[in-house]
Amino acid sequence: MPLLGINHLAFITEDLTGTIRFWRDLLGLRLHAGIGHEGFRHYFFILDDGRTQVAFFEYDEAAPMEKKFPGNRTSKPLGFDHVSFTIESREELFGLKDRLTAAGLDVHGAVDHGLFWSIYFYDPNNIPLEATWEFMEVTNPPAVVDDDLLAIATEGADPQPGHWPDVTATTPPQEMTAHSGNGVALRSGLLKQKRARFKDGLDKEFLRQLTGKND
Repeated sequence: MPLLGINHLAFITEDLTGTIRFWRDLLGLRLHAGIGHEGFRHYFFILDDGRTQVAFFEYDEAAPMEKKFPGNRTSKPLGFDHVSFTIESREELFGLKDRLTAAGLDVHGAVDHGLFWSIYFYDPNNIPLEATWEFMEVTNPPAVVDDDLLAIATEGADPQPGHWPDVTATTPPQEMTAHSGNGVALRSGLLKQKRARFKDGLDKEFLRQLTGKND
């Protein structure tokens, strides 16, 4: 069961127009897909790897999150701290910093984190963002320097067996189904507009279920 990468990170915005201006027109992400109905929108931006996406929900009750700088301690019930994106070179890192500064945004850094340098900034929704240029690579993971090292970290980098029950009941193919979400209208709309297509190699019965067609 390999997890191939991050599919998308989902956030909330009260201003999707301003969010698109920032993520597409300032940071340079492509506006990839979106759906909107009944006072609700869900839009996706895609990174240059062609796979990883950043998504936003917009609805009337939405409000900006409280601003917190990445890594700062908090006693509030928050599980999210920040998102970091990879930058290919030092020149691109400082090029992004210059672009953000020219746009009137506050940028912190660069900060030397040992394996990489980073800059920090916020999007219009107060989402804390980081851009990271890695100039070292880990050759022998887990690469941990900790003055109070957790015992579990000494077990190694690979998954350790025996800590969770084995699977005894598997889902049969005929029960591998999904209930309708708000994206069903997105699929049918994009197919009609010829802005999307099904991936190659899909089972014909599966395609029939999705389209309601017999061919």
